[in-house]
Amino acid sequence: MTHYFDQKPDVSHAPRLFDVFFEDVPFRFMTDSGVFSRKKLDDGTDLLLSTVLEREENGTLRILDLGTGIGVMAIVLAKLRSSFSVAGTDINERAVALANKNARLNRIENIKFFQADGVPSQGATFYDVIVLNPPIRAGKKTVYRLFSEARERLSEPEGRLYIVIRVKQGAASASRELARIFELVETINRGKGYHVIKASVSSSHESP
Repeated sequence: MTHYFDQKPDVSHAPRLFDVFFEDVPFRFMTDSGVFSRKKLDDGTDLLLSTVLEREENGTLRILDLGTGIGVMAIVLAKLRSSFSVAGTDINERAVALANKNARLNRIENIKFFQADGVPSQGATFYDVIVLNPPIRAGKKTVYRLFSEARERLSEPEGRLYIVIRVKQGAASASRELARIFELVETINRGKGYHVIKASVSSSHESP
């Protein structure tokens, strides 16, 4: 069965639009069948993005939206934090095509999208911030691989990874795995059955 982590979704197109607001700024996104949360912005992404916006001020940061889907987090961050250099990656070619369309739809230029299974080889060698709504349906092995790839490509000494995960889908075990490979792991927000977890390269890094 086709699902959002497939490289080439084998499902008929059913395009649609939805609108969201962040920091009182309107955004419009085109979505389709065969991509993650195709009918509306999912609660986990909403919580994760709102949390990152609260904690990350504008500045010359390199940001990666790992598993970007249709590009919501990457596009909102690029628009509202215009000094960020933002990239997004996803294994799903339909999602990446939509992400590029959505960047144009929202008139975003400081952004690049790549089709890749994990952290892309293109662009910046290291990132200051990586955001990830893990592809739970792809399985724990894949999710934990993405954690490891993120750790390897975060800048020293202040690189940080933000993830969101449902409590009932393994938030506790994800925290334990992150603690195995990161110096500091904190649950920094909760809502609607989700936890937002921040994993930092250095235990001395303080949140803004």
